[in-house]
Order: sequence, then C-alpha cells, then structure tokens
Amino acid sequence: MSKQTYKVCFCFQRRFRLAVSEAPDEIKNLFQRYSENGIMTVDHLHRFLIDVQKQDGATREEAQAIIDNTLHELKHLNMFHRRGFHLEAFFKYLFGDNNPPLNPSLGVHHDMTSPLSHYYIYTGHNSYLTGNQLSSDCSDVPIKNALNRGVRVIELDIWPNSTKDDVEVLHGRTLTTPVQLITCLKTIKENAFTASEYPVVITLEDHLTPDLQAKVAVMVTQTFGDFLFTPGSECLKDFPSPESLKKRVIISTKPPKEYLEAKEVKEHGSQKGKASDEEAWGRELSHHKVSNASEDKNDLNEDDIDDEEDDDIDDPKSQQNAAPEYRSLIAIHAGKPKGGLSDCLKVDPDKVRRLSLSEPQLVKAAETYGKEIVWFTQRNILRVYPKGTRVDSSNYNPMIGWIHGAQMVAFNMQGYGRSLWLMHGMFRANGGCGYVKKPDFLLKASSLNEVFDPKAKLRVKTTLKVTVFMGEGWYFDFRHTHFDAYSPPDFYARVGIAGAPADTVMKKTKILEDDWLPSWNEQFEFPLTLPELALLRVEVHEYDMSEKDDFGGQTCLPISELRSGIRAVPLHSRKGERYKSVKLLMKFEFV
Repeated sequence: MSKQTYKVCFCFQRRFRLAVSEAPDEIKNLFQRYSENGIMTVDHLHRFLIDVQKQDGATREEAQAIIDNTLHELKHLNMFHRRGFHLEAFFKYLFGDNNPPLNPSLGVHHDMTSPLSHYYIYTGHNSYLTGNQLSSDCSDVPIKNALNRGVRVIELDIWPNSTKDDVEVLHGRTLTTPVQLITCLKTIKENAFTASEYPVVITLEDHLTPDLQAKVAVMVTQTFGDFLFTPGSECLKDFPSPESLKKRVIISTKPPKEYLEAKEVKEHGSQKGKASDEEAWGRELSHHKVSNASEDKNDLNEDDIDDEEDDDIDDPKSQQNAAPEYRSLIAIHAGKPKGGLSDCLKVDPDKVRRLSLSEPQLVKAAETYGKEIVWFTQRNILRVYPKGTRVDSSNYNPMIGWIHGAQMVAFNMQGYGRSLWLMHGMFRANGGCGYVKKPDFLLKASSLNEVFDPKAKLRVKTTLKVTVFMGEGWYFDFRHTHFDAYSPPDFYARVGIAGAPADTVMKKTKILEDDWLPSWNEQFEFPLTLPELALLRVEVHEYDMSEKDDFGGQTCLPISELRSGIRAVPLHSRKGERYKSVKLLMKFEFV
C-alpha cells in the first residue's frame, strides 16, 4: 500500500469518527461550585439560575422542573439520578433545546397600545415574486411563506390584464409572469393571522384605470369582510394602535388624485425652482457609499435610484374619475408632496401619512435631514425600499432605516444573505409578532431641536461580553464529505454586532482543524452605545485554503432580549431555516 493510499484510508476512518462531546473547563468549574459529592441538587441548580444565569425570579419549582424534564429526556443515555444532575446531565441541559438565548415564555411583551408609527413593522417588498426582479414567476406562495414567518406588510403591484378586464399582480415592465390579484387576496386572508394576530398592511402599487379600481374595491371588501379596517374619514389624524387593530387588514396606497399629480410632474417636469431641491436630495452622489452596509453582493456599488411610487399608469387622465369606493378603502395614505425633501418631511398636526424613499434616497437624505426624518417618523410612517438595480432580489443594510425611526424597512423576503439575517433577528423580538416597539429615544421629543440625532457621538451604555465555548451538530446535519472529502472540518466562528455605526463590528475565533466538535473557548467584548437597536450576529464557517470558506450556520439575535448566562444557541441555514442539530454553547454577560 502506497503512502498516499494509506493516508486516504486513514482520513476516511477519521472522518466518520465522532468524539464524545466534553464539557468545557468553565462548565466543569461551575458544576463543582454548585454541586456536592458529584450531584447538583434542586437547591444547587436554583442558586445557579440566579447567580450565573441572572434569572432573578427563578423559583425552586422551576429548578425542579428543569431537572425532571432533562432527566426524562436523558433516561435512554443512563444519565438518570433521582437527586439531581451529575456533570454530564448538567452539561446536556446547558447545551439542550430547553436553554435558548431568548426567553420563549416572554411572548408579546411590548406595549402594543401606542400608534402604529411607534413600531418597527416586519415589511416585505414585491411580496409576490418567487425569485429575481426581472424574470421570476409571480405567485401567492411567497406571500403565504412571508405571513407564516410573521411578516406584517405585504406589497402587491396591481396591473390590468392583457384584455383590460381583470387585475393581475406582477412586477411591471419586466418578464415576470403574473398571478391573479384575487388569488393573492385569498391567500392573505387564509394566512394573515397564523403567525401573529396583529394587523396586516397591504401596500398597493396601483397601475389601474377607475373601472378596475372599482373592481378591486369589490374584491377587497368581499374577500376580507369584517377583517378590513376602513377609517371612515378622508385622512387619519393619528394612527390606531396594533392592539386596537388585532386581526384587521389595512390598505395603504396613494389616493388617485396624488397619482395623477405625481404622474404629471414626472412627465412634464417640476416647477422651476423646485427641480434643484429635488435633485439635491433625490439622487445619490456618484462617489457616495452606503455606510455600514451589509456584506451582501452589490450592496455598495450602484448609484442609480428607483422611485417606484411614481411608476404609475400610462394614462393619468383616466384617474380623474377614480372610483370613490376604492378611495374609501385606503386607511394609510401614501405619497410624496410637491417640492423637495423638506416639504416631504413636514409634520401635519391634523393628519398622518406614509412616505416612501428608496435606500439611496434615504442615505442621501440622512446626510442633511437626519433629525427631521426622526421627527417625521414619530407621527408618520416612513417606508424604505430596495433600489431598482437589485435585480437579484438582494437587500440592503436595514440599520440606517431603523436608526432614523423608519417603520417599514421593506425587504425581498424570498432571497437570503446577511441583510436578511438581520431582518430575521430584529423580528425575533416581542414574541415574533411582527411589531417591535421603537426605542424611547426615537419617540420622546418636545421639539425638533430636542429630537434624537442619528449622527451624534454617544457614550457607551453597556458592554456585552460573549464567550464562544464550542459547537456541535454538523456531523448529523451535513453530509460527512460536505466540508472536506477526506478529513473533519476546520471550523471558526464569527461574532459581532449590527447596530449604530459606533457599535458595528465583527470578530472571529481561531480556526480549529479537523474537528466535528470545535471547542474555541474564546471571549469577546462589545461596547454598545445603542444596545436598544443592536443585534448580535453569529456565524460559523469552515476554512478552505484554496477556495471560498464553506458556510456552517448563522443566527442573529436582538440584544434587548438576550438572556444573560450560558445558553445553547441554535444556528440556521442561509435561508433562515433552523438546523435540527447545529448549535453553539455561548455565555452572555452585560457589564
């Protein structure tokens, strides 16, 4: 047998051998401190929950339930001891599914009685597309998937069909194949409240004639019936609360009159003197880069903008006799007032509305009007949407929208990538209900001069210490040759923060060679100026010297709800689906 053949055979043997997972030294030391004669009793565990896990309200009964449940699960491994945990059982409990980083018993715990404008809302963009923005199929399936994940804002682009007698949903002026509007509406009704009972907003990009608008009004009222929220007045003075709108469907679009005006301005040019103001804020400078952008492909380079809300029907004059029954359905009025951004951001004390900006428009606007945007979003709704060059359905860094108070940061939910992982992470908060209360600093101000300034330098409020002990599960969830053909994987972890510019950072552990059970035992510190907005990013990759590193899992967690102590952190696929077995053992401390 040649030396090379011997090496290959030896590696094949190694690849299928899985060592027994062993508790890290810190876990062993803690067990010794909180046990006696090799057994951790109920009283010991109770003290551990309070001292180490920082569960101040933990009771002895809860400790007993943890022991009972864990030992019941471990009976087949002969880890049962009637008085409590021995080391292996304690380690299995810490690394088990019943010790997650977010508290599942919290459920919806934010105040849900404030106006809609006080919440970040889980928002989809072109919610009907199955893939890219140019040639993919339009379908109700991605709408169903988004609603079942907890998305609360569904966007539909509505167009006349080829015979002009019915309404279809498609991405206009592209090769996307259409789906009937009624199909989408029925799917929304069937799935609107499976994941959350809080309201669903349907944003309509309307390209219809008045007769088809009337047809849409009939479809919507017949489909949703009593679920439909109609304000009964021309404009809302204040937005209702999510609590008052439970199990209601809300329509948001431009009223027909505003469509006509927007189209005329677009076709014939704005008035003299206003064009320069529009140009000053509406176009991204060619040298400008999005700060703190995600690492998604194409996040940094394109400079053009897409104003999708001005992309209206070809014959604006037909809007003059718009169907009144259609207009009466609109609960959240959208549109851009005439003039520049300073006019768009004026706050009307007598009515509220929705304004939409593309991602580069927001970036440019934030340079000069950051405080005005925050002031505007305290009463009104700001929607941010991807620029038109994202034909691959990629997304952008949502943090610039969130730090300015934008409620509807609209994302292509059918894709994947680091930006979308942040979106998933944000809306794991508040029981996954799709509404997250904005931090107080974005809501409390008595005047524009006192409003939060996103550009201000802030002091550190707290520091998060993160220890990455070890990981497991890849051996069971991946093919044994997935990472390396002839040897176990070489894993490393990346840990960091997405948040305010001063807080945003990524760090990584050392690479551990040939190990299905990597044990890094490394600690990182993250000073946080705005912990209320921060998300913890966790990724695992497998080092590859000659090619791109292989992906091994990710998660993103809202730091505002992160539990202190030693926790088992489940990892997810690129598409955000949780792996069955892959997880990390980590420790979180706030100092």
